Amino acid sequence: MSLFLLGAFLSAAMVYAFYWRAQRDAARLEEEKQVLLEERQIVIDYMHTMVDAVGERLPREELFQRIVHAAILSTGALSACIFEKGADNLLRGIAVEGLFPPHRPITDSQRLNLGTRAKFIEQVLKSEVFPVGEGLVGRVAATGRGELIARALEDGRIVRHEDPALVVRSVIAAPIMVRKRMIGVLCVCNPSDQQPFTESDYSLVEALAEQAGLAVHNADFLSLLVEKQRIDLDLALASDVQQMLLPRTMPVVPGLDIDARYLAAQKVSGDLYDVFELGYGRLGLAVADVSGKGVSASLLMAICRTTLRQIAPAHFSPAKVLSLLNRSLAGDMHEGTYITMTYAVVDVTRNSLILARAGHERPLLSRRDPKIREYVSDFIASEGMPLGLVDPVLFESVIEDKAVEFAPGSTLVLYTDGLTEAPNAEEKEFGNARLADALRAEHAGTAAQINDRILQSVQNFSGTVGLRDDYTLLTVKRT
Repeated sequence: MSLFLLGAFLSAAMVYAFYWRAQRDAARLEEEKQVLLEERQIVIDYMHTMVDAVGERLPREELFQRIVHAAILSTGALSACIFEKGADNLLRGIAVEGLFPPHRPITDSQRLNLGTRAKFIEQVLKSEVFPVGEGLVGRVAATGRGELIARALEDGRIVRHEDPALVVRSVIAAPIMVRKRMIGVLCVCNPSDQQPFTESDYSLVEALAEQAGLAVHNADFLSLLVEKQRIDLDLALASDVQQMLLPRTMPVVPGLDIDARYLAAQKVSGDLYDVFELGYGRLGLAVADVSGKGVSASLLMAICRTTLRQIAPAHFSPAKVLSLLNRSLAGDMHEGTYITMTYAVVDVTRNSLILARAGHERPLLSRRDPKIREYVSDFIASEGMPLGLVDPVLFESVIEDKAVEFAPGSTLVLYTDGLTEAPNAEEKEFGNARLADALRAEHAGTAAQINDRILQSVQNFSGTVGLRDDYTLLTVKRT
């Protein structure tokens, strides 16, 4: 053969070899492309399954069970399990499908209780508790990195079970993370085609675990959102109840000028005020502060107001009214719940004011002192304990009436502690002295002007701190 023919032959062979290598590479790339497309479709289908599960608002355990089932369908594994990490840093099997091998060897005592094999294995898995760091699942939970053990029969770290159905041939474990927080481990075991899991399988399980974490996060977020909406609804209902309790209009009583202000720091306030006619020229005044917030506090306020209005007209003594109110409320108040209240009766015809305090703030009275011919302000002190706090016998032994003159020009201010305890930027409280100063500065004004001055004084004092507690202010001026 001439050198020319030999060169031509070698060139043709090289072209042929290059052609077949290119064909082989193209086929391999096509095969890898198909595998990636299949994995992509698996993940997409899995995501749709998770979205449906979240949309159904399944309980957490049922959501995990749905994840396990989807993982088996996606990977072709014979069994799968999710181990959840608790706040105690222990792992527990929370969802299982198929004959998933227990984390630890099965004891003789457990074997004696063997019923159906699948049910038994599920019971064993869900009763197992082991620390983070123990075994394959524990390592993944500790490191946050998944593991593939393709040929588990050759790995001494894998637990050996006597039952042939529980032999681990190949296993993948991947962490389930929620915002970089470890919540569990997804583990799949033994491919149905009897072949070892591959790196491609491992990547797929990692992707499934990532989507599972996203599903759990979305489910938790949805639960929080639903709970928030429920709380908002409760608060809105409680606020409506409270608004219904407040007088819409003040009684028109010749010789009295009445003004009330009610500012809630949140949607639901613990404060209450009421003004109602008692007959015989008398007017009932009440300001109260209920411990606690929410619907329960609003319902207690409603009961308190209704009961007060039923009892008050039959008695001239505020102390007697509060004593009967305390006995009536005893069955409706939970331990640790109480109500502070000042109840006063104004009698215009007699120029008198009688009041009793059930552990509430001392009322402020401004009146003209005939001796010095000037207005003086005093806080009216009287004994009393909060409603519902102590035994009725003890309550009644302490509560007392306090009678004072309420002549023309006198002004009574009832309020809750949110007003006097209003802080400024230095955490100092507004206090009783500033309240008395505000009243003295506006004593010649109307009840509304007095309340405006008091609230403006509180605002000037607090500055940018804002409203931290409820303000209730009821002012009655004798004209």
